[in-house]
Amino acid sequence: MSIKKLTLSQLEQYLSKAAWILKGPVDASDFKVYIFPLLFFKRLSDVYDEEYQEALEESGGDMEYASLPELHRFEIPEGCHWKDVRETTTNVGQAIEIAFRGIEQANQGLLYGIFGDAQWSNKNKLSNRLLIDLIEHFSQYTLSNSLVEPDILGQAYEYLIKHFADLTNKKAGEFYTPRSVVHLLGLILDPHEGESIYDPACGTGGMLLECVDHLKEVGEDYRTLSLFGQEKNLTSSSIARMNMFLHGIEDFEIVRGDTLRNPAFFSADGLKTFDCVIANPPFSLSDWGYENWINDPYGRNIAGVPPKGNADMAWVQHMIKSMNSTGRMTVVLPHGALFRKGAEGKIREELLKQDLLEAVIGLGSNIFYGTQLAACVLVFKQNKSQDRKGKVLFIDGSEQVRVGRAQNFLEPEHVKQLFDWYTQFQDVQNYVKVASLDDIEENDYNLNIPLYVEKVIEDNLPSVEEALADLKKAWEESQKAEERFKTILSKFL
Repeated sequence: MSIKKLTLSQLEQYLSKAAWILKGPVDASDFKVYIFPLLFFKRLSDVYDEEYQEALEESGGDMEYASLPELHRFEIPEGCHWKDVRETTTNVGQAIEIAFRGIEQANQGLLYGIFGDAQWSNKNKLSNRLLIDLIEHFSQYTLSNSLVEPDILGQAYEYLIKHFADLTNKKAGEFYTPRSVVHLLGLILDPHEGESIYDPACGTGGMLLECVDHLKEVGEDYRTLSLFGQEKNLTSSSIARMNMFLHGIEDFEIVRGDTLRNPAFFSADGLKTFDCVIANPPFSLSDWGYENWINDPYGRNIAGVPPKGNADMAWVQHMIKSMNSTGRMTVVLPHGALFRKGAEGKIREELLKQDLLEAVIGLGSNIFYGTQLAACVLVFKQNKSQDRKGKVLFIDGSEQVRVGRAQNFLEPEHVKQLFDWYTQFQDVQNYVKVASLDDIEENDYNLNIPLYVEKVIEDNLPSVEEALADLKKAWEESQKAEERFKTILSKFL
C-alpha cells in the first residue's frame, strides 16, 4: 500500500478508474451513488486507524485506551471497518451494507443516513467480482489526514461531479453548477468571519464550500462560519454532508427535504434568517407546492403568489425571507424570470418597490451542464448602501465567455470583469447601465437586460462618394489585370 502523499491528479485518476470499473452494469448517472459512499467509507476507516495508531504510541501500546470512542472523530464498530469488507469474498455487497448501517448507527448524531440507500447486495447489478475489484482498487491508497489534504479530496469530489455531468449530460445542472459561476456568486456575496451562510437548494454543497474558500483566500478563519443547507435529492444531500466532512468543516447542518414545501430551519419567531443566502435552485420547477403558498404558513409570499407551473419567484421570495436585517443574497435564475408577465411580473414590481434588488447580471449562453439556456444572477440586499438605493445595476455579460465546441466557458478573466463591473457600479457603454427605479417603472418593471444596456452599433459604412471612388479604383484594377492576362495569353497563341 502506497504511503506517499496523494496529488490531486493522482486522486482524479484514482476516481476515474473506479468509474471505469463500474461502467457497464451501472449507468453513468449512478456512478456517484456508489463511488462517493465507498470513498467516504475508506476515508473514515483510514482516519480511524491513524487516530488509533497515534493513541497507541501516546499510551505506550495500550490497545484498550486506543479504542476509546472519545479519541476518535467517528466510531467504527467491530466488523464494520474497511478491512472487514476487504477480507470478504462472498456476499460482498451485503458486507458493505452491514458496515454502512453499523457506522451510521454508531454515529447517529452526525452520520445518520449518510451512505444513502443504494442496493449494494443486488448481485444482478453488482457481482462479487465487480465489488472485489472496486474494493481492491480503493485499497491502493491510504486516505488518512497525514496523506490526503481534506481540500484535495473535496476538489476531487468536484472533479468527479463534473465528470458525471459531462458523461450523462442529462439533468446535470441539477447537481453541478460550473465552478466559475459559483466563484462569481461567492465574490459578490463576500462572506466574512463569524457569519451564517444558507443555501436552500444546496445540491452537493458547492456554493457553501465556495464561501469557505472565499474566507481562505482573504486570510480569514473559515472555521468561524456557520453553514446551513437543504437539499431534496437523497444522494446529493448525502454527498453534501460527506463533502463538508472531507473539507474538514465542523459547523454545518445539511438537511434532506423539500425547501419550498417544508423548510427545515426555524428560530423562535418563524423562519431562521442568515447573513448570506446563496443558491442555484432548479430552473423553472413545475411541481413545487403552489397550493401551500396561497396561505404560506411561513409568510414567504412577501410580494405575491408565484404561478402554479413555475417556482423561480418562490425560490427568490423564500431566500429574501431567509435574509436577516443586514442580509444579502445571490441567486442564479433563467432569463425568463426577468421578463415573464402575470404573477411573476407583479412579484418583480413589488420587490422593486421594496428596493431589495441591487443588480442583474446576464451570463453567456451554454455554460451550464445539461442546458443551453442562458442564465442570470440576481443580487438582493436587505439594506442597500446609500449610493445604491433606488437604483439597479444591469450587466450584459453575454460576451464574457470562451466559446467551445459543445459548451462555452466562463474563464477567470470573465469572472473578474463581471465582478469589477459589479463593484464599480457605473455605466459602461455596451455593457453596464445603472438604472433608476423610475427607468424600470417606465419599462413596466420588466428587467430584460437589453431594455437598459443598449448596444451602440459602430457605423463604419463609407459615404456614397467613398464607395464610388472605391468602385472606380476596383474597376481600373480589373481592367489592368485583364490587359496583363491578354498579353500572357498572346504568347501561347
